[in-house]
Amino acid sequence: MKPGIRAYSTTILAVLAFAVVPLGLGAQSAPQVARSADGVVVAAQPLAAAAGARMLELGGNAADAAVAAAFAISVVEPSMNSIGGRNQILIRTPDGGVAGIDGTTSVPLGYDPATAPRAAYGYPTVGVPGSVAGLMRLHEEYGSLPLTTIMAPAIDYAAHGFRLLPGEARRQAGSRDQVAESEGARRYYLKADGSPYRPGDRLVQSDMAETLRTIALGGGDAFYRGEIAGRIADDMAANGGFLTREALAAYEAEDSRIVRGSYRGFEIVGSDIPASGAIAILALQIAEVFDPDGMSDEAWASVIAQSLAIAMTEYRRPSSDSSAVRVTSKAFARELADQVRVPVEAAIESGTESWATSGAAGPWSAAGAPALELPPEDGHTTHLSAADGNGMAIALTQTIGPGMGAKVATPGLGFLYAVTLGGYLGISEPGERARSGITPFMVLDDGEPFLVLGAAGGIRIISAVVQAVTRVIDDGLALPAALAAPRVHPDMGPDGLAGFSVEAGPEDGWSGTSVEEFREMGFEITPTPRQGAFGRIHGLQYDAATRTWIGAADPDWEGAAVAPRPAGPTGGRD
Repeated sequence: MKPGIRAYSTTILAVLAFAVVPLGLGAQSAPQVARSADGVVVAAQPLAAAAGARMLELGGNAADAAVAAAFAISVVEPSMNSIGGRNQILIRTPDGGVAGIDGTTSVPLGYDPATAPRAAYGYPTVGVPGSVAGLMRLHEEYGSLPLTTIMAPAIDYAAHGFRLLPGEARRQAGSRDQVAESEGARRYYLKADGSPYRPGDRLVQSDMAETLRTIALGGGDAFYRGEIAGRIADDMAANGGFLTREALAAYEAEDSRIVRGSYRGFEIVGSDIPASGAIAILALQIAEVFDPDGMSDEAWASVIAQSLAIAMTEYRRPSSDSSAVRVTSKAFARELADQVRVPVEAAIESGTESWATSGAAGPWSAAGAPALELPPEDGHTTHLSAADGNGMAIALTQTIGPGMGAKVATPGLGFLYAVTLGGYLGISEPGERARSGITPFMVLDDGEPFLVLGAAGGIRIISAVVQAVTRVIDDGLALPAALAAPRVHPDMGPDGLAGFSVEAGPEDGWSGTSVEEFREMGFEITPTPRQGAFGRIHGLQYDAATRTWIGAADPDWEGAAVAPRPAGPTGGRD
């Protein structure tokens, strides 16, 4: 057990994490940790997690639960995601197989990057939505309950309203001025006097409810080829957008390219471009070269940060099977590990003198390499994880880009669109899909699920996922305690690693002593006290000995873990 965070008892940390509940949720409060042999659903908003758990109570599987939670979260956390956005889905089937669904937004057919405006929000930034197609495919290929049953909670939340949580109200208020520019968005997310909704206010979304009812009855065709598609296209044409009926009708959710690696004997699995699973695998396999025993927690964190920085230089690589194989190979990771530097004392204790350097020599850099182009670090996106009692597990990440996405909504439809065009994600060619830091991820132990997770938080998704895995595997922490442990993130300059940002919250961040230790290693350090700034993970851990799922919501957010309630003596709910 190392100094620093490892000096605390794992048991005590786990107990503290299990006691955590979201603050200020009122009637929507729910535990952030749940255990059940029948599965658990974890999401960034308690009502969404409850919607998923309800499907398990009705006899549905993890796919049913994930689809229900995903539609529900688009209603109750609209600043972070939408049915007008994109998603990436990773599926572990009961027979042990792994598959993925790519519901990423794409550049519309006929889009001309040479003449299109460069915009940060608005109609010209809207691409082809992929969320609905991704969820429809998940339901059609893996679900078991009727779509009308699965979507009922989301429709109910939209039609009858729900109380805004403090964080959601704050995010909506932060985009008030831009939202006010759109007739539809203004109607749905501002009051009649133009003021934003406040925490505890009831938000009713009648038009959204009607849109969801149409999808529940007509499936994906209702969205991409029916009346909804026509209204989207007409609104875009009237307001300078590029999304057309033809582009909507041509969209399909695709198979994800599954990438695999290993970390200290565990198999690690993710989705490749346009997701970032290969980057997370590469970072973990670079870090695996080093032995954390004997290092302080700060020294080990510096190794993780450098491993992430090196892995992120692969972010703009071409999308191909051959490049995916190279990036996830052990040999490539060992080659890159030569660039990692650890303090001399830690290197000697760990037997890795060949990588040691003095702190004064400074951190790794990629001077002379092509300039790095990473996506923004805005704290957007939502992630949910679901599992059932039969071995199926789902990791699903859904987003609209920056807070409130494109900040426009079609009057009569009730939902926001994602930012895809205009340079935000660095894409421009018709048909191209938006590359992002989205990283649905799984860790398997002899083929059995061990961790199912993903995160929100822009490019910091990757670093959050990597650190959660190392906290569980290297530190022996239960997942709830791993999510409460402090994180780091590499600050990337044009030539590589410029320094670290370190989580510096008063209760669960790095201490002032730790920050000074980072600086003594020769790193530029930026303490960041903002809550949720280092990604928000909503994940699952499976205890094979007891055949129990443990769900954990990130303590930096307002999410919840909800298990299905046991059936009553007559077969119904108690």
